Amino acid sequence: MNELNEKRIVLIPLLGMNWMAEKVNDYVRDISNNTVVCETISVELPRFATGDAKAILQKSVRGKDVFVLVDVGNYSCKYSIYNNENHSSPDDHFQNLVRTISAIGGKASRVNVIMPLLYSARQDRRSSRESLDCAVALQHLEAMGVENIMSFDVHDNRIQNAIPLVGFDNLMPTYQTIKALCRHYKDLVFDEGHMAVVSPDFGGTGRNFTYADELGLDLGLFYKRRNLNDIKNGRQSIMIHKYIGPELEGKDVLVVDDIIASGESMLDSIIQIKKMNAKRVFACATFGFFTNGTQKFDEAYEKGMLEAVFLTNASYIRDEIRLAPWYKEVNLFKYISFYIFSVSAGTSISTILNPHVKIVDQIKRYKLETSIFV
Repeated sequence: MNELNEKRIVLIPLLGMNWMAEKVNDYVRDISNNTVVCETISVELPRFATGDAKAILQKSVRGKDVFVLVDVGNYSCKYSIYNNENHSSPDDHFQNLVRTISAIGGKASRVNVIMPLLYSARQDRRSSRESLDCAVALQHLEAMGVENIMSFDVHDNRIQNAIPLVGFDNLMPTYQTIKALCRHYKDLVFDEGHMAVVSPDFGGTGRNFTYADELGLDLGLFYKRRNLNDIKNGRQSIMIHKYIGPELEGKDVLVVDDIIASGESMLDSIIQIKKMNAKRVFACATFGFFTNGTQKFDEAYEKGMLEAVFLTNASYIRDEIRLAPWYKEVNLFKYISFYIFSVSAGTSISTILNPHVKIVDQIKRYKLETSIFV
């Protein structure tokens, strides 16, 4: 195999993404049976004392298929400005991505962006005199020559309409979450009499319906009515939070959301579910920020209201969360590796986007291993 083919895939991890690049690199080699060498090239992102920055590639990427890995949610990355230490915001991470693409200078055969947490994804539509940050950012990447963008569990998948001529893949961690649930708990019974799925709001109904449909469970949901005149911390207060759905008494309940920010909405749903005498409540989210800390989740766990919170490792998770007794990790490294390998090889990713067969096989294996037949 010649040098060009050996280094066909190049990973460029930005701040806080070296750990992911290392795992992805190993997985890509395994997936390809070492027929493809996945090379990692570092990029320096130095800043001047005034806060200005630049990107410096440590090696040429001319003619290579480049995948830039960026975690816009990793606020643990810090930089100095006027002798003050700042945490990196999503804006800082996105601008580092722009700098890196600029440093590539059009020399790569193709530039792909792996952005598990889509930049400004929750600002995806205009309801008043508001900016459309996500759409503008995507169009900026398109103008810079990016050909593919991959994210997980995008707040509203219709945002890809902003860049109709650019590849945009929204991956869902459904299979990986179910796999983690089965690995940590060996006494689950996947039928309507023992388990249910509940959406914390109308916006998450589609996501939770997928879980209910794949597992053959009933689906419930919470209806929220907000006070449009009472806005605190940028959010309208909740006036009514009402449950609609099947009986939950004695059942294990799965509550799935895309993001746990402060966690107030998720906790409110968990408390109401437990008041309906549910057996155990499992919360699942693609991204867990816990902006107000984990104390209330710790208390809910200690009181038996919460059984576990399953979070993916697609974005930064601080130690306070990792060390919590209720935290369970959902590993997405192999998933991301399969995506990168498939895109680089030019093969279909339909099985990656729709893991139905894998979920069916997973549940069959689980029932055989635990001797639970329904």
